[in-house]
Amino acid sequence: MKLNRFATYAWIALFYNLAVIIWGAFVRATLSGDGCGSHWPLCNGEVMPHTGQTATLIEWTHRLTSGLSLVLILVLVYWAFRAYPRKHRVRLGAALAMFFILTEALVGAGLVLFQLVARNASVARALFMAVHLTNTFFLLAALALTAWWSSGGQFPNMRKQGAMGRVFGAGLLGTLILAVSGAVAALGDTLFPASSLWQGFQQDFSPASHFLLRLRFLHPTIAVAVGANLIFIARLAHDKRPGIYTRRLSWMFAALLLAQLGAGALNVILRAPIWLQLFHLLMSNLIWVVLVLLSAAALSDGTIPLEEV
Repeated sequence: MKLNRFATYAWIALFYNLAVIIWGAFVRATLSGDGCGSHWPLCNGEVMPHTGQTATLIEWTHRLTSGLSLVLILVLVYWAFRAYPRKHRVRLGAALAMFFILTEALVGAGLVLFQLVARNASVARALFMAVHLTNTFFLLAALALTAWWSSGGQFPNMRKQGAMGRVFGAGLLGTLILAVSGAVAALGDTLFPASSLWQGFQQDFSPASHFLLRLRFLHPTIAVAVGANLIFIARLAHDKRPGIYTRRLSWMFAALLLAQLGAGALNVILRAPIWLQLFHLLMSNLIWVVLVLLSAAALSDGTIPLEEV
């Protein structure tokens, strides 16, 4: 693929947003979500907080970097509509990115204004986090497709795809469900840390435990099932859609999956230290982005039809 200036900018915007997402997870993991109080978009009623409290600096930095993300996507949309003709796929991707960055800001504001941060362990927070994670993944998908299409990638052709379209649809849905369960598990790890691996297992299965802990065991269970299905999808794409980019993405996808399964197991054994939580989330986001790109590549490469499975 040959990258023009817009495509280079689109890839930069994508990776910048990945960094912002990881910092947002650091805010949650350090219980710094209330660092700016219940004020939004101001921080404790100020544009720039005049305090040296660590939680405030962490939360304010996240808001600052998130604001820059909005500016980057505004430029992306303006540039896309200037550089590409009407109904072009790049315009579609940029417009979707704009929509999801706005809804991302609204969900983030809701977390702060309703005080669903720091040590809040309510059902409402868990639901908000599920919505937040889903919206974040849609934002990453829009940015990834914008970068992919501006780099020469084709729009998926859903005609005569047979079962391939359904296979990738199931893979994307399964990955999203897995990520949501991971967000809930991470929240439980943060709010109710275990002193040992054995205590963690006891928390998971004790009827007296908080609901976040009793839901935590679902994540590794879902991970095994979804992971096996995704390995199958990667192999299927590699064999049935032998385009150069589909092959490269399928190998990259399989490598990320195996690394993520190892990181997940280590996360359980080490009782979810912050650095490993952040790495685990980064891998989750990369897997989602690569799966989106693999889907786009495989569904626009129809050289070998996939029979019904």
